[in-house]
Amino acid sequence: MADVLLVDRTEGVATLTMNRPESMNAFSTELKDALVETLADVGADSSVRAVVLTGNGRGFSAGQDLSEHIQLLDAGDPAPLATVVKHYNPIALSLTQMPKPVIAAVNGTAAGAGAAVSFACDFRIVSEEAKFLLAFANVGLSLDTGASWTLPRLIGSGRALELCLLGRPITAQQAQQYGLVTQLVPAEQVLPTAQQLAAQLAAGPTLAYASVKSAIYYAAEATFEQALANEAVLQAAAGATEDHKASVAAFVNKQKPVFVGR
Repeated sequence: MADVLLVDRTEGVATLTMNRPESMNAFSTELKDALVETLADVGADSSVRAVVLTGNGRGFSAGQDLSEHIQLLDAGDPAPLATVVKHYNPIALSLTQMPKPVIAAVNGTAAGAGAAVSFACDFRIVSEEAKFLLAFANVGLSLDTGASWTLPRLIGSGRALELCLLGRPITAQQAQQYGLVTQLVPAEQVLPTAQQLAAQLAAGPTLAYASVKSAIYYAAEATFEQALANEAVLQAAAGATEDHKASVAAFVNKQKPVFVGR
């Protein structure tokens, strides 16, 4: 795998580290290609039971690499806009549809598509020194990477419009007040805290977690009756798993359940 994305698999947890610290992990074509490929890979890897996504250096991700972007624009290359369909949409879908928990360890500034990537994760462990910035409009663009869908569901449409139309950064403390932050921690504790949470989740009922994620995302666009019907299907499938049977037996016998992901 390209050096722009470091991958570590340890005891059921895959830690993906965006590794372009000189550009605050801005999304070059190389990094976007690596993310698309690696997210699909860890999503399909049954040995991976939780995922942590973070950045190396001072930033989580500054979003699209605008220096690369302007060169392509000047050359008349269609790639700058085609990247939404080729890269950002698959990345957002991989994160939201990942059949296992995904934690964003936001170690520094998350801007543009970088912020949107963190919104597509299930949890956000955020540095007290981090900032979030939705500056798409500041460069004459609309939204991408799922921000139009994820952000209003996290903080409401009013707050989402405020962040996206004003295009000014908010501090980690403001982000916490808005509801964007799962846990706010000192900078040096971001990755250890995220990995600790990932290890906890990796030892849990990952099939049930996948089912819960699927149910919530389905219900966001469904009627109540459709959501109920989908719950019935998912619950029937979950009830037939080895994890469910073993954990019920453990509960009855006052034992700690062991989840195997089957």
